[in-house]
Amino acid sequence: MAHGDTPDIGPSFHAEHVDSGQIDMLVAILDVQARLPSIQRIRRWAHEALAVTAGERALDIGSGTGSEVMAFAERVGPDGEAVGIDPNPAMVDVAEQRAEAAGSRARYLGGSVYQLPFPDGYFDAIRCERVYQHLDDPAAATAEIARVLRPGGRVLLIDSDWHTAITHPGDPAVVGAMSETLLANTPNPASGRRLRGLLVAADFEIDDMGSEAVIWDPGSALPLYGEMTARAVAAGAITAAQHDQFRADLDAGIAAGDYHLSVTMFAVLAHKR
Repeated sequence: MAHGDTPDIGPSFHAEHVDSGQIDMLVAILDVQARLPSIQRIRRWAHEALAVTAGERALDIGSGTGSEVMAFAERVGPDGEAVGIDPNPAMVDVAEQRAEAAGSRARYLGGSVYQLPFPDGYFDAIRCERVYQHLDDPAAATAEIARVLRPGGRVLLIDSDWHTAITHPGDPAVVGAMSETLLANTPNPASGRRLRGLLVAADFEIDDMGSEAVIWDPGSALPLYGEMTARAVAAGAITAAQHDQFRADLDAGIAAGDYHLSVTMFAVLAHKR
């Protein structure tokens, strides 16, 4: 499982596999990308749609740096409970430190979406952002979410569809080869389009859907593209010369202001029957 406070830094940045020496870098990337207007818009919409209220119990699966759990804590107040769960202990530590500094009641635990450490029917609302793209068994994860929700409880899933990624400039053949390498190394690259079906199969009723094209700026995109090009060269999908030319084309486009880097994220709101 991956953490959810990752505004599409890319499937290769899997928090569960990030060691302690990489945490500072990962947190810095997350903070930069969390300021993207598109991420802020879909998160605002998600909180409004989920409509957590005072006294409720709310869970954020894949809580990362913890920002969305702190938003839950403000909504539920002193009589409610706001919990985040993340598979990486170092990320849990970061979230706890930030919550303490902010004076937030948010609480964080280590754990997996496949085995949530809560009793049946415990939560009123659950949020899960950009975790499903990393899952080998999304149906099992959805069943576990259903288990810990009370009847009538709400869930909001957000994830990317990596088949919708757009990169400009760059040789289309090279960009295509890089994309194929990325897709081949992601358990669920089309996870965004599958969220509705997974929820319906788990006997949820769909209430609303939304989408947002996450438009990266160079600072937030270049770590992803560095990883993509390195993987493509290692896999033999592109040559070192093609790698160098792609980066030169991309850098020139960024310098001229002629670039577009995006992927579409989809969100589905549902409630447990």
